[in-house]
Amino acid sequence: MPSLPENCRINYIELNVRDLDQAKAFYGQAFGWTFTDYGPQYAEFSDGAMKGGLTTMEPPSPVGGPLVILYADKLEAARDSVLAAGGAICREIYSFPGGRRFHFKDADGYELAVWSKN
Repeated sequence: MPSLPENCRINYIELNVRDLDQAKAFYGQAFGWTFTDYGPQYAEFSDGAMKGGLTTMEPPSPVGGPLVILYADKLEAARDSVLAAGGAICREIYSFPGGRRFHFKDADGYELAVWSKN
């Protein structure tokens, strides 16, 4: 039996959050993610390419996990969207071989990054 294309690829990311509505508002405003609610403690998000979940079933645990990195064509515009949505920049835009990026924290303390080739 041949392997499916999604075999051994990241398929879903789940974040434990304190306030589901607040998390949905932040990620919806900052990045335009859409949501499907599955009861009062779970919402699935879609960024247009990948899906994941937000849940209040466990407390947030932002320290020590993997760094989720998003891509943006316009890095400064993405930074402005994060700030407008209530995120906090924890590492300003910096250059690295291959592009630039910044890191931010959401209301639950999760650190994510956004990078761009430009």
